Amino acid sequence: MRIRLGCELNYQFPMPTPMIINLNVHYSRAGSLERPDHLVTTPSVNIENYRDSFGNWCNRLVAPAGAFTLGTDGIIHDDGLSDPVGLDAVQHAVEDLPADTLLFLLGSRYCETDLLSEEAWRLFGNTPLGWPRVQAICDFVHNHVRFGYEYSRPTRTAAETYSERVGVCRDYTHLAVAMCRAMNIPTRYCTGYISDIGLAPPHGEMDFAAWMEVYLGGRWWTFDPRNNAPRWGRVLIAQGRDASDVPLTHTFGPNTLTGFKVWTDEIPA
Repeated sequence: MRIRLGCELNYQFPMPTPMIINLNVHYSRAGSLERPDHLVTTPSVNIENYRDSFGNWCNRLVAPAGAFTLGTDGIIHDDGLSDPVGLDAVQHAVEDLPADTLLFLLGSRYCETDLLSEEAWRLFGNTPLGWPRVQAICDFVHNHVRFGYEYSRPTRTAAETYSERVGVCRDYTHLAVAMCRAMNIPTRYCTGYISDIGLAPPHGEMDFAAWMEVYLGGRWWTFDPRNNAPRWGRVLIAQGRDASDVPLTHTFGPNTLTGFKVWTDEIPA
């Protein structure tokens, strides 16, 4: 199937302000783009591109003072399949893990494995290794946390989500990431598009979403503790240790976000 995806963000800046933008489809899906999701701004400014230390495609620019709009709009081909499931995917012993996965066992800014390790082992120490253990963690987080945009707070950590029991998708993901890492399962934080394709209406207002990938059975698998079910039309933008590695926009100065739209629409055959 073909999916049109993109976003538009409107800002007001009191002065020229540098920005880093991370809104383009991840390189692992770039080959599926029928129409590239180039970053476009109004007014036009010079844009430089680079890959960060995780391989994510980033843009840097200086936004002018006043009203400023940036966004993307692309078309991607998707296989039409839901998130893959591997019920028999095994958990690797730490000493057998590939070296490039070890970073994703460590605590990070929003995922305090040191604070949550004892609780994670109390809750999940007797669950079967591998896929069932990760699913048990996702089930717990999904039921433990109450979702609501009114609970959004950009500084909330995994430990705070565990104690406060409220949050948005990034909070669900941070808590599940921290619990998995505490159980010696490499886990990375992901951000991108999750469509409503395949779901019965009514559909909520579209937004960017957070989920996680865990390393089991020699590969990375998608888990989504917020929705806790396979989804269709999931498109990755960026991945890192937690949300601090992959902000959609990073502004180096005061600003006001005056508008925000996201779309992922299936194009009829």
